[in-house]
Amino acid sequence: MLTRQRIGVFVVDDHPVVRDGVALQLARHRDIAVLGHAATAADALTGCAREQPDIVLLDLRLPDALAADVVPGIRAASPHSRILLFTAFPDHASVAPTLAAGACGLLVKDASGTTIHDALLQVARTGSYPAANPARQAPVTRREYDVLRLVAAGHTNPEIGERLGLSLNTVKTYLHNVMHKLGARNRAQLITNARTHGLL
Repeated sequence: MLTRQRIGVFVVDDHPVVRDGVALQLARHRDIAVLGHAATAADALTGCAREQPDIVLLDLRLPDALAADVVPGIRAASPHSRILLFTAFPDHASVAPTLAAGACGLLVKDASGTTIHDALLQVARTGSYPAANPARQAPVTRREYDVLRLVAAGHTNPEIGERLGLSLNTVKTYLHNVMHKLGARNRAQLITNARTHGLL
């Protein structure tokens, strides 16, 4: 349900040219109001809590967090907001986890102003926007991605199991699978290869 006569949009992207470009495109449409913008996850949570936007355009990768980690916070800060991923990398491995976390769809950054406007209208009307099947393109599954991020944060297998509610053997299986997929022989190489693939 919309909270105002015009669709309120909050743009989260660390590139000023993207934020300004979106605002300029949407200024042409009287049924859209850009309520604000943020360049970091922390500012996004503060801004969304303050503005309570109808739709959040969220970049996939921010300086202080990945979108998959930001979505739950935005949903908590602004429960009625719908979150639309806005990325130049629709086949990125973190797209599927972000959609699973609660984002309602994906819009590619090279979209025209008309396409952006139409996408926002569809999200406002239906609560979703179709995306290509990122899960099929992603090199790792959502759970493998969760394990990978915790490995990169320095957690041990038992700690990962406790945080994700998984048995130690299951953690080892996920870790083995993601190491195999990324061609890594150990944790250090796994983190290096994951960064090379843009996963971290």
